Amino acid sequence: MGRIKTIARRTFLIGTASIVGGVAFGAWYVSRPAPNPLLPQDGEAAFNPFVMISRDQITVIAPRAEMGQGVHTTWAALIAEELDVDLDQLTVLHGPAAKAYYNSALMGEILPNRGYDRSDFQHRLGDTLGQLGKVLDLQVTGGSSSMKDGFVRMREAGASARETLKETAALRLGIDRNTLKTDHGAVIAPDGTHILYTDLAADAAKIDPIKVDLRDPTKWRLLGRSQPRIDMVGKATGTAQFGIDTRLEGMKFASVKMNPHLGGAMKGFDASAAHLMPGVEKVVNLGTGVAVVATNTWLAMQALEAIDFDWGAAPFPPSTSDMFDTISAAFDTEPNSTMRDDGDVSTLPEGAIEVSAEYQVPYLAHATMEPMNATALYSGDRLDIWAGNQGPTFVRDFCAQAVDLPADAVNVHTTLMGGGFGRRGEFDFAVLAAKVAKEMPGTPVQLTWSREEDMGHDMYRPGAMARMRGAVKDGQAVMLDGQIAAQSVIQSTLARLGMPSGGPDKVHVEGAFNQPYAIESFRIRGHLAKMDLNVGSWRSVGNSFNGFFMESFVDELAHAAGRDPLEFRLDMARAEWAPAAAVLEKLRDISNWQGQGKRGLGRGIAMSYSFGTPVAQVIDVTEEDGLIRISDAWIVADMGLALDPANIRAQMSGAMIYGLSAACFGEITFTDGAADQQNFPDYDALRMHSAPRIMVDLLETQDHMGGAGEPGLPPAAPALANAIFDLTGKRPRRLPLMHDFELML
Repeated sequence: MGRIKTIARRTFLIGTASIVGGVAFGAWYVSRPAPNPLLPQDGEAAFNPFVMISRDQITVIAPRAEMGQGVHTTWAALIAEELDVDLDQLTVLHGPAAKAYYNSALMGEILPNRGYDRSDFQHRLGDTLGQLGKVLDLQVTGGSSSMKDGFVRMREAGASARETLKETAALRLGIDRNTLKTDHGAVIAPDGTHILYTDLAADAAKIDPIKVDLRDPTKWRLLGRSQPRIDMVGKATGTAQFGIDTRLEGMKFASVKMNPHLGGAMKGFDASAAHLMPGVEKVVNLGTGVAVVATNTWLAMQALEAIDFDWGAAPFPPSTSDMFDTISAAFDTEPNSTMRDDGDVSTLPEGAIEVSAEYQVPYLAHATMEPMNATALYSGDRLDIWAGNQGPTFVRDFCAQAVDLPADAVNVHTTLMGGGFGRRGEFDFAVLAAKVAKEMPGTPVQLTWSREEDMGHDMYRPGAMARMRGAVKDGQAVMLDGQIAAQSVIQSTLARLGMPSGGPDKVHVEGAFNQPYAIESFRIRGHLAKMDLNVGSWRSVGNSFNGFFMESFVDELAHAAGRDPLEFRLDMARAEWAPAAAVLEKLRDISNWQGQGKRGLGRGIAMSYSFGTPVAQVIDVTEEDGLIRISDAWIVADMGLALDPANIRAQMSGAMIYGLSAACFGEITFTDGAADQQNFPDYDALRMHSAPRIMVDLLETQDHMGGAGEPGLPPAAPALANAIFDLTGKRPRRLPLMHDFELML
């Protein structure tokens, strides 16, 4: 263990596990391979960034953030499938911030198509564009892209390792490699001789990696089957190491208070009372706020409350109503995008019934259970950061700027995280920790935000409005014309990254323009509201509000047409894209759909296509003692390939619950430019007793793989709203629903 700790200090440490010397295998099939961040010592080798084998263990690098979605388990299974090992034989670690770990699937999503209608050529073009992730150092977990990113690369790494180990054994035994087999981490000779991979590692380091074809899926042992989560034992026993669990020798603890009037200046402060509190060691001026360093986190938070501040005003409209006036005014500006413009929406077809509606959704916080935190150690010429984060390269680069160090002098240790939902794709919490640590050289400092500071300084999901106009004729939708107004998540995010933005904002209208419905005249326009309030990615991003707008309005069209809401959708989906129709048909069967609910029962349906995956949901609501209860829910999704069915079902269920909580209770409102909601009593969620029973079914009819982490959210709010309409006869057109309906807590 002494040797392991020595090497770990030179490479990277995550929790209590370290990557040590050994031999790394795998395929890195790009024209200019990124540098391997794993530097070997004497007697060690690192052929590839993903698989490490030493005399002691087999280590898999899974450089996507584990925040409860099970990514480390499935990434490990991708390698284990080809490597011929079991998951319990692997040590799985996140890995450092490095170009080699770029996300190869993200950039392909910039193509201006609807997604479901991509040709094979467009898919190949998207794969080519994905290589830009390496150029831009996009080591990012997000966009439901992890499995698409790792599906081929990780299997190639495992296959190459397997064959290289077989070749090593063949040379040792003096026989042909093709006569050897592998099983459970060992090479097996025709005479039954077993040689463990760990015994072959040192010699295998001397052999060039061997490229081989991947196995036929019909021979898979692990993929396509539910696997035990590798992180579950640690989480169940309390031994898993999250960012907030980081403990280093001599550590001090800090908290922060920033201007509650978001974006406003700090004109001054008086910390004299805080300085007098026993255990307070330092007060750090951060420019727009203050950090207090103390002997424990609670004391630091208490000391911040003793400081008198003179805050400047926020640079955006001061109240929620003023902000939505600004959003509404965006409808009068030229659209930023017209991503879909089929037919002619300017003329109402003869004999058609026109339908129009306006919808509104609020700003939302991410509200992760683990508040924002980071631990930093600054030593003058080096900075170490321990934090749960979704973008290690961004954390590295912006922390380096903050403390005036080169990027290669910053070491990012990515821990497990108690929720991300897009919030930990930002880097502000790590940058503040780095700034505080610089004021205390040689002393590790853990900076933990209070829940109030966390919720009051989020990169919020933007509030949004929609104006929808459509028409039905002879029981069919013949026109849909939608306008969507909100701040731009993409422009706000790129501004924080120091990157330019321009052109049509596809994310702003995703979940609206790209829905697989055949409607003769179909137009979607996006209007961008300009406000100096930071907004960011929130689970499913633009789909989170556009799903509500679209599927609420489609339900209104069905009602105007006198049609069953499911059959109305099914007609449009069958004419547009078979997988969308298939999920609706399966949903009809598993939910025993027989039209809308009976007296005392409301049934609602919604279907959204996002991140490559169509997801349809039915939700039942009942009235109990004058309150609306969500009783049952059914979900059907088609990812094309379900690598771990149990994990995907959990993802779909969790996304639905997250979406339903926001639909019922979630909102951030503003007074004088400051968020009114400060903690969970102000920002409620579904409880176990008020959450529905959920049944999930998975299809695999698509030709290409879709995402899992986000697509389960967009249909949740409209399915619930449509169920409430069925129960009450009152059409919900704004969220959260608690303002217009009596909901069970």
